[in-house]
Amino acid sequence: MDEGETIFCKPCYLAPPFPFREVQLKMDVDPRQQFEILPELGRGTFGTVFHCREKTTGLELAAKIVPYKKKKDRSDKVREIDLMSCLHHPRLIQLYDAFDYENKFYVILELIQGGELFERVTDNDFVLTEKACAVFMRQICEGMEYIHSRSIIHLDMKPENILCLTKTGNRIKIIDFGFARRYDPGKKLQVMFGTPEFAAPEVLNFDEIYFYTDMWSLGVICYMLLSGLSPFVGGDDMETMNNVLQGSYSFAYTSFEAVSESAKDFVRKLLVKDGEKRLTAKRALKHRWLAETTDQGTTELSVTKTKLKRYVIKKRWIKAVNTIIALRRMGARIDYGLV
Repeated sequence: MDEGETIFCKPCYLAPPFPFREVQLKMDVDPRQQFEILPELGRGTFGTVFHCREKTTGLELAAKIVPYKKKKDRSDKVREIDLMSCLHHPRLIQLYDAFDYENKFYVILELIQGGELFERVTDNDFVLTEKACAVFMRQICEGMEYIHSRSIIHLDMKPENILCLTKTGNRIKIIDFGFARRYDPGKKLQVMFGTPEFAAPEVLNFDEIYFYTDMWSLGVICYMLLSGLSPFVGGDDMETMNNVLQGSYSFAYTSFEAVSESAKDFVRKLLVKDGEKRLTAKRALKHRWLAETTDQGTTELSVTKTKLKRYVIKKRWIKAVNTIIALRRMGARIDYGLV
């Protein structure tokens, strides 16, 4: 698909700029022998992402550098690399190489330069319509269907973990498998992590989780894409978690006046407290809102876009504050000789 094509065109599959790879973690090998580390692209809670280039081929990639000290931190990262190595699908970020060197992980990844999904749809040159929302949700469900088919639960689906491949196209990539877990039918799987705003009720209740746990998060993302509003967010995390546990939300907002009943039905079938009654990823792809283009509106969702802009600005501010706090803590650790 050409980058100049309209957002309303059905997106095609596009493989990464390198063949799918089975990656083995390299121990005590300096990644700088093979890769040139270039300027920083972004900073998160667990690591920093840099632009990088393979010296022999000139291939442009991204390098996520994650320091660790505790044994658990290391084992968590090894698990993530192991999971990513077996996930080969165009809707998922692809792993190129991985190193464990001098108490740091160097995770070499496909380079994605389009920014976060919500940042993309709030660009001034982007026309946000219900049809565009359906295009994005279909791709997300395609990626999720594949992840689940590999017996993996993502467990951290949120807008920040959905990136656009380019700044002008409509293709997405699901990223960040740090919380992902393999599903073993012989073991009861329970977790107590994630982002409250997107976490399913069974996570907050510390009940058993399943593939349907991811589908609740997709329902929240879809609700937000269509309205610019977060269905369960409260004044603080505790209030947000209580709202999620109650499972009550509403379409009685101005944002939803231009949204079809088909789209609302799609959200309803995901935001179900009983996980077993939620749409699976496979069934979601067959829902008429994603399968039939006649049910998708092409009127610009201007109210939604305005509200999404506010959400994006707020998230940027929170991220900036958290980065400053993290850097100050790191400085204090250096002052006291702890790093």
